[in-house]
Amino acid sequence: MRTCVILNPVAGALKNADPIRERLERLKFERFCVTEQPGDAEKFASEACNFDLLISAGGDGTLNEVVNGIAHGGCNAALGVLPLGTGNDFARTLGVPNGLEAAIEQIIAGQIREIDLVRVTSDQVRYFVNVSSGGFSGVVDEKLTPEMKRTWGPLAYLRSAAAAFSELRGYATRVALDDAEAHELDLYNVVIANGRYVAGGIPIAPEADITDGLLDIVLIPERGPADLAILAAQILIGKHLSSDAIVFQRARKISITSRPGMWFNVDGELIGNEPA
Repeated sequence: MRTCVILNPVAGALKNADPIRERLERLKFERFCVTEQPGDAEKFASEACNFDLLISAGGDGTLNEVVNGIAHGGCNAALGVLPLGTGNDFARTLGVPNGLEAAIEQIIAGQIREIDLVRVTSDQVRYFVNVSSGGFSGVVDEKLTPEMKRTWGPLAYLRSAAAAFSELRGYATRVALDDAEAHELDLYNVVIANGRYVAGGIPIAPEADITDGLLDIVLIPERGPADLAILAAQILIGKHLSSDAIVFQRARKISITSRPGMWFNVDGELIGNEPA
């Protein structure tokens, strides 16, 4: 099996590529690519479309780039995941072990399954496998810097949320599911989930199934501070889907426009604030 490994050498607590490369030799890779700047992982993946297995060694951002390289390149390679980042949220949904050696063993075992891939069409076309969100969470991602991730680790997501809270605002939003008639809502946040976790393990879509062909959609309408505090506590333990403070739906397709435009991310990476 022709294998290409794509490593982000500064993902999570990593400092350089050499020690990790030595540990990855067991994968018997033919090509080993090390990213130096944003966009490299996507480029490396698109250039390796004739390989049988592409392995993303990094965090959710690295994985998203590899997924987009595969999707835009029309690649039929299998995708392997080595969770080396700060959040590693999609790896949690997949059941990938936290330890590197155990994760390598899982890839060597060679069990392959099909999963859903989600396409976002806005001012550009992007793909994701985990979660896309807009509104307040987009502002949070705008505040989240690489330095914050390195300093705070998984707590960086809470740190950036605290920094963004003063900018919490509502969005007049039109939401249409599966080409049905659009509904207008005043929302703080929109979450479109394929995977189950965000922000280092928060179960935002605890019942999501990455093989069912459906998106788990969580809409958070404008609420008072007390209601939001209760909702935040419910979300942290994955008990919010039945709450009156949210709107929860499943659909194959969702269309969103808002005033002002929501900043959206895919798998934690900002993509813009155009209708999607």
